[in-house]
Amino acid sequence: MRGRSGLGAGAPWTRGRTARALAATTAAASLAALTACGAAGEAGGGTGDASGEGGFTIGLLLPDVHTARWATADKPLIQAKVKELCPGCTLLHAYASADVATQQQQIESMIAKGAKVLILDPVDDKALRSSVARARDANVPVVSYDRLADGPVSAYSSYDSEEIGRIQAQELLKAMGPKARGGEIVMMNGDPTDPNTRDLRKGALSVLEGKVKIAKSYYTGGWIPENAFRNMSAAIAELGPDRIDGVLSANDGLAGGIVTALKAAGVKPLPPVTGQDADLSAVRRVVKGEQYVTVYKSFEAEAEAAARMAVALGRGEKLDDIAKDRVSNGTNDDIPAVLGPLVAVTAANVKDTVVKSGLYSVGQICTPALEAACRKAGLTG
Repeated sequence: MRGRSGLGAGAPWTRGRTARALAATTAAASLAALTACGAAGEAGGGTGDASGEGGFTIGLLLPDVHTARWATADKPLIQAKVKELCPGCTLLHAYASADVATQQQQIESMIAKGAKVLILDPVDDKALRSSVARARDANVPVVSYDRLADGPVSAYSSYDSEEIGRIQAQELLKAMGPKARGGEIVMMNGDPTDPNTRDLRKGALSVLEGKVKIAKSYYTGGWIPENAFRNMSAAIAELGPDRIDGVLSANDGLAGGIVTALKAAGVKPLPPVTGQDADLSAVRRVVKGEQYVTVYKSFEAEAEAAARMAVALGRGEKLDDIAKDRVSNGTNDDIPAVLGPLVAVTAANVKDTVVKSGLYSVGQICTPALEAACRKAGLTG
């Protein structure tokens, strides 16, 4: 993370708001389910009458249709907060399908439609620099969201990705037990064009180096679960199912592809696998014992901060009362930022973290197939 923040893994929960691929039909079905998400393309998401007093248009640009959280959490949370803060405002939203050219066109379209502020989660932080500059030239401030874009951004809402990588690595070593010294792991990084990928990897390596052997390491184009599935299948074929002591997965979507590949190849017992985002499917895997940990970042806190900064910028207000942190993207060394706290979620603390926070109910997590696992995790009687 290119920034400065006083928050880290130790932030209290109450303060928080970051191969042999078998041709089995069941594996294919499981993999297909990993890509389910919201509709792609630009759509109007009006939160009010823009002609009302104080109303203006805010554009929300999300990077892909492969990561479940964008459609299920971030977009509706931002939309609701904008409506609360500015009933007369309109929110337009678009998904870029992990394509830079598409997102560039969407930015141009939103500026042309009169957006007064953009909330941008860039597909590629460097490739979108000219688009951020184009928005600045049109007097449209950009709130960089979740990933820090290059160029003259006005604000940033996210988490410390290096710290997430450190947490993932620490939890992986804990789960590996005696094999945390000299064991072999597979490292499944995110998309190489995403600045968070670089920071996650840097944080993880600061913990892993000198302790375990990284037998195979991959970058996963577009953060697409199918690509993680293929990479993991190749690792299993090359290393053998008995030589994988752990998998450092950058997020929950990739973890889903990884677990599907391991199960398809008949790997038993499953090695510990990491993740982040606390996707519902990942929390269920954690309870079931198929994924060891996910790092929970409060989407509500991240979305609320982005919405508050966007509305303030649209009204010409300063961000001093909202953004207490500062980050640098190489263009600007003093970008107002809100960086949220992080929580490692394992089967031992699901009840005290994602359930207690209200992210998911026990009923949502504990499907009939997970009845025994939920009892063991203390989620049901």
